[in-house]
Amino acid sequence: MEKYIDAFVNSFMGTLDWTWKSILFEVPWYTNYFWGLIVISLVVWGLEIAFPWRKNQSIIRKDFWLDASYMFFNFFVFAIVISGFYRILQLGFEDLGISESSLALFEPAGWPMWAQLLIFFVVLDFVQWFTHVLLHKYPFLWKFHKVHHSVKEMGFAAHLRYHWMENILYKPLKTFGVMILFGFEPAQAYIVHFAAITIGHLNHANIKLTWGPLKYIFNNPVMHLYHHAYTLPEGKYGVNFGISLSLWDYIFKTNYVPEDSGTIDLGFPGVEEFPKDFVHQNTYGFKKGQN
Repeated sequence: MEKYIDAFVNSFMGTLDWTWKSILFEVPWYTNYFWGLIVISLVVWGLEIAFPWRKNQSIIRKDFWLDASYMFFNFFVFAIVISGFYRILQLGFEDLGISESSLALFEPAGWPMWAQLLIFFVVLDFVQWFTHVLLHKYPFLWKFHKVHHSVKEMGFAAHLRYHWMENILYKPLKTFGVMILFGFEPAQAYIVHFAAITIGHLNHANIKLTWGPLKYIFNNPVMHLYHHAYTLPEGKYGVNFGISLSLWDYIFKTNYVPEDSGTIDLGFPGVEEFPKDFVHQNTYGFKKGQN
């Protein structure tokens, strides 16, 4: 038990220390997710201001500051809090004789770095796409995912508005996906992580961007806006589940973009009564009768 307690404390303090050093620019720039998130956010926000798709939408749109608080809470505060629990889980597997390398299907150490990163990116994105489908399909998970779909005006910061319970689901599945594929993260995985943040910000931004023929590969703001549509096609529990790649939606026939005016209503039936503040949104889903 003492081993687990020490592991929890060390992981918690280590993540806290790394975050603080990131704020103070005391970590390598390419691993500085704190300032990296801020720079990416400012660049995409600047694109929204310069090239707005919905021109009647304010620069400081509805719930802008709420979404900004979610960005820092989910990406840093919650990550610090939960880091110790993930370390305990990792130790538990190790005590059972299950290590990251023992689950790996491939040995990519000798592959070119570009190949490692490409496969890492594609597999990670598929795991997230599949998890996203589950969040919509099953009522128990959907009630937490409603937080993300409570956005009424789309903008870059809506990317990281999501219930903390989604971290509980996404993180283990992404970790297992990487373990089964590689057994470890590629040395330059930060490239993939920064790319995913950028694409996610763009997909939620007030920008009309489709990538041309590449829309069948990469997700885009037009496609993702319909993922947030208040009214879905009859019989569908969701459409356009892609995270970074739209490829999976076209393969599994969950793609849907009937037009590109950008003027559709967002949310879900009942969103008008959904909690509007950070605290009540993050405690939503645990009370009886909340679906």
